[in-house]
Amino acid sequence: MIMDILVIGGGGREHAIIRKLKESPKATRIYCAPGNGGISKDAVCVDIPVTDIDDIVQFSKEKNIDMVVVAPDDPLAAGMVDALESAGIPAFGPRANAAAIESSKVFSKNLMKQYNIPTANYEVFDRSDVALDYIKRYNQYPIVIKADGLALGKGVIIAADYNEAKNAVKSIMEDKVFGASGNQIVIEEFITGPEVSVLAFTDGKCIKPMVSSKDHKRALDHDKGLNTGGMGTISPNPYYTSELAEECMNTIFLPTVNAMNQEGRTFKGCLYFGLMLTKDGPKVIEYNCRFGDPETQVVLPRLKTDLIDIFEAVIDERIVEQKIEWSNNACACVVMTSGGYPGTYAKGIEITGLDENGQMEEATVYHAGTLCKEGKYYTNGGRVLGITALGKTLEEALEKAYTAVRKIQFDGVHYRNDIGK
Repeated sequence: MIMDILVIGGGGREHAIIRKLKESPKATRIYCAPGNGGISKDAVCVDIPVTDIDDIVQFSKEKNIDMVVVAPDDPLAAGMVDALESAGIPAFGPRANAAAIESSKVFSKNLMKQYNIPTANYEVFDRSDVALDYIKRYNQYPIVIKADGLALGKGVIIAADYNEAKNAVKSIMEDKVFGASGNQIVIEEFITGPEVSVLAFTDGKCIKPMVSSKDHKRALDHDKGLNTGGMGTISPNPYYTSELAEECMNTIFLPTVNAMNQEGRTFKGCLYFGLMLTKDGPKVIEYNCRFGDPETQVVLPRLKTDLIDIFEAVIDERIVEQKIEWSNNACACVVMTSGGYPGTYAKGIEITGLDENGQMEEATVYHAGTLCKEGKYYTNGGRVLGITALGKTLEEALEKAYTAVRKIQFDGVHYRNDIGK
């Protein structure tokens, strides 16, 4: 069956999904709402905001779209999949009641506690004075403070002392820097160990984990600087052994899918597990209800199976029958950002070193924040490009990615030099 597909989103993750969908002989036309400069070379970009559910449903009907892939968290939490399904349009992604696993930290932590899924110890607060009393009594630092709701990946603060903790609680709960997402907070113990990201396809009955990856969150080399949406990724994660994968399947992945079913919130789509390998075993740091960014950019290039086949199997609840194969290659992605990110930065700066399709030899360039005007590319966001390469070893993949990075220029460009080190 040939298909017209609509992908919702406009970042590097969506570009990676689109380029993988394009490899399928089933894909006839791919649309993206709203897309970006680089995506416009691989899909028809449609100027509809990701949260405009009514217009997305209307567009899907008008164009007889065969499948909608809802990639970002906001439209999933707002019920875009529910609305599409009600209109008879097949959609990949969880319904709103299942997306709560990401959109509410309080819900996800309580779920883990109730179903004995390993995670850091925590308490929930809806008043700042009570939260601060608890922090004083707890008196162990660093301490982790999380806004309950979605906060563009910035709602987690690791406080080194009481002063930092007090400022964090005040900014989230009183100054409402994340809006209503800060009406409740989770305060949890600080746990340590290597971090692992595992994305998994699930139809609510069966779960099939993808290959592992490792994200680098801090803005500067040696894990210094501010937390970002991600400065680069590698796959596979060198810390994640087959023994650990089996342990995570039994203690975390399957129990999570079963717990969501028990709660009447069956999860269908891509479920993301942010894990920490502690001295007491693997624990969940966070769940996401969608493909991670920039993890998708190193996981999907390793996928050998037709992605449309997988999406259809998830939607039709027959993922158990779907064979999913992966290449043994390693993959690395280096994110190039605007100077000043994740703080303030300029937009509209010309990018040089890319060909007319926004690509270059020996690497794949996933566009995250770009604009294409009259054949030229310009910066249009904090994270601008994800330069991705495959190799027989991680060293080879990294060398290829960094060689490509050094050929691309724009004023104020910033990237880390130690991804995968």
